Amino acid sequence: MDIYFKMDVIVVMTKQTGKTEGNWKFPKAFWTANTVELFERAAYYAVFIAITLYLTNVVGFNDIWAAWIGGIFSAGLYFLPPFTGALADKMGFRKAILLAFSLLTTGYFALGALPYKAIVIPAIFILMFGGSFIKSIITGTVAKTTNEQSRARAYSIFYGIVNVGAFTGKTIAYPLRINLGLTSINFFAASMTLIALIAVFFFYKNVDTNTEGKKIKEVWQSFLKVATNLRLVVLIFIITGFWIIQHQLYATMPKYVLRMVGKDASPEWIANVNPFVVMSLVVFITHVMRKVKAITSMSIGMLLMPLSAATMALSSVLIPLTGESISIFGFFSMHPITVTLIAGIAIQGVAECFISPRYLEFFSLQAPKGEEGLYLGFSHLHSFLASLLGFGISGYLLTIYCPDPATLSAVQKTTAYQHAHYIWYYFTGIGFISALALFIFNKIPPKAV
Repeated sequence: MDIYFKMDVIVVMTKQTGKTEGNWKFPKAFWTANTVELFERAAYYAVFIAITLYLTNVVGFNDIWAAWIGGIFSAGLYFLPPFTGALADKMGFRKAILLAFSLLTTGYFALGALPYKAIVIPAIFILMFGGSFIKSIITGTVAKTTNEQSRARAYSIFYGIVNVGAFTGKTIAYPLRINLGLTSINFFAASMTLIALIAVFFFYKNVDTNTEGKKIKEVWQSFLKVATNLRLVVLIFIITGFWIIQHQLYATMPKYVLRMVGKDASPEWIANVNPFVVMSLVVFITHVMRKVKAITSMSIGMLLMPLSAATMALSSVLIPLTGESISIFGFFSMHPITVTLIAGIAIQGVAECFISPRYLEFFSLQAPKGEEGLYLGFSHLHSFLASLLGFGISGYLLTIYCPDPATLSAVQKTTAYQHAHYIWYYFTGIGFISALALFIFNKIPPKAV
């Protein structure tokens, strides 16, 4: 699920109440921005679901290095948008989005054509900067091409398109990997962003940014203000525990399932359980919890996350009972590891529905009066930290409990994976500690922190 966009969109959709007037007609820039966002999200998620696999199996990095590189890539996409957004305001959206898609196309093509360590790392940084521009420009375009009456409707369109792109990218990545290899995913992504670049060139007219925007120096000062607010920093670290577990969809799960089940397993499709569950339930759960305090809703989600991780470890219980195949209502069979991963990811999706719509609301309440907007610009620092820590931890745990088969002898392979499910116990512990920390945080008066 695309967390960066999802929380902003849900807040807009849930806070804007009452009747709205108007229709579904929006300027060409709005539709162009949403269309290219579909291509960009498909490209990103196709690559991201396989990023650590590619870095290890194709480029030759070990699990630890692959994890840190993947984590830095993801972290940059959450940290940089406020800064690149300020730059985009200064450049003008049209120039900025053309630059962004040029960088993305170059980066993805380089990953596919030149899978060498000396090329891949610079290409990752090119993608990181290009992607951070997209995050700020597209959401900015939606905001600037709508008004108060049409904004909720516009963001509902945007929200749906973002997730269709993410779902599609991961779905396509599986047959590409199986039939053409991991490298082909990068060429697919490059083709998607190239199409987006062409569409922007011909159809995207500049959106006026003269009335808004901050200088990069001002953005940095805002960041320092947030970083020195102890209560907010504590909250960010607590919520980071939640997203560390969620990030294992990309950091741990792909390698885990392929090494445990076999090369024909489909981590790409397994990961799609998350957006399917969220898209199906988020409106309902948000509606049910609308009169409940934000901290209460978030606490429910935080308690579900360790259950999610623990469920993923249950294959060790199932395999002795069922063998390596479980019949699903007589229609098809699944490996017990696949079953437990799907169940755990589904619980994770439900947990997101309780946390994501209310996090920004609760975060803003911790900010000084009148400075909520300034602080909300850096509300995604938890995902920055979760990317670094979640991927970093994953690399070490995979090396210990579920190592790369290419590094093992025939004898070692017979025993190397017998405790692979222990990985999920670590994340269960992280989730439990985070849930407990949120409970304590809520009991401490704001002036005490």
